[in-house]
Amino acid sequence: MRPAFPLGGVARIGCVACLWFAVHICLGRGAALGQEYDPWQPFNRAMFAFNDALDTYALEPVAKAWDRIVPERVEQSIANLFQNVYTPIVAVNNLLQGKPRDAAEDVARFMANSTFGLVGLFDVASCWGLAKHDEDFGQTLAVWGVPAGPYLVLPFVGPSSPRDVVGYAVDSIATVYWFFADIRFTVGPQTIQVVNSRAQVLDAVRELKSASVDYYAAVRNAYVQRRARQIRDQQEGTGPDEDFYRIEE
Repeated sequence: MRPAFPLGGVARIGCVACLWFAVHICLGRGAALGQEYDPWQPFNRAMFAFNDALDTYALEPVAKAWDRIVPERVEQSIANLFQNVYTPIVAVNNLLQGKPRDAAEDVARFMANSTFGLVGLFDVASCWGLAKHDEDFGQTLAVWGVPAGPYLVLPFVGPSSPRDVVGYAVDSIATVYWFFADIRFTVGPQTIQVVNSRAQVLDAVRELKSASVDYYAAVRNAYVQRRARQIRDQQEGTGPDEDFYRIEE
């Protein structure tokens, strides 16, 4: 999970406090890791339909135009840049999960890509054998034993859970540079990030839609299984990545 639309510092802290209170209410029951628990399905399907319409009629057409204009190498460089920006958050979460070696590797990756990789446009760290990690505070809460709670679909955000909503909010606050940048100067880069990420999964989304009898269930299954793999630090499978529905990357 990656933070997308920044809020003011005080507002974000207040939101996290409210979410943390709500998560304790919602997590009384929940599914085991990798299992689907969807008691809020009517609400979730309504939000899913809203997100799908937004994607179909707004985001996807823009992403297709972007994909035609922007070379694939440039798209990857933009993705590398934003991944590098969030690498310090990944390092902190690795520390909180008791993985200091991975955290040190994250710091080394950030330094290498920020300097020799031209602020992260090029992933030289991977060429040097420094592994890329994908950690967020939602995973950290899972490692600490906090259950995910029911499957939850939110407008604009997409597939989530009460635990991951709290994790998303905490990671957003941890992106400290938003405190020092006016929103007028952050909306542009964030919009580019969203469109570029959607452009990179155009084929995967099309294939998933065409192959699914129930697109909602297919996305839910992909999200739940992917989160389970991330928490277990397993390698990603060959199936499509459903992060396109989280309007953030």
